[in-house]
Amino acid sequence: METVTIYGRSTCGFCVRAQHLCEDQKLDYRYIDIEKEGLSKGDLSEITGKPVYTVPQILVGETLIGGYTEFAVYMQQQA
Repeated sequence: METVTIYGRSTCGFCVRAQHLCEDQKLDYRYIDIEKEGLSKGDLSEITGKPVYTVPQILVGETLIGGYTEFAVYMQQQA
């Protein structure tokens, strides 16, 4: 599987869950804390190509998967 990129915040429970899911599945992933990096939701919209209202925003390679729920479903489908 391509590298997973998680855009999130440290205070976001679903962001932490997404990281744990990657770790449990032994996936290569990159976590980007949008607050530490100074990224706005507008910046994320430019990165993902879609309006962003919530975090996490998760990509596999260059493909936007969505939030945690969509990512969990995606991972089940990959099994």
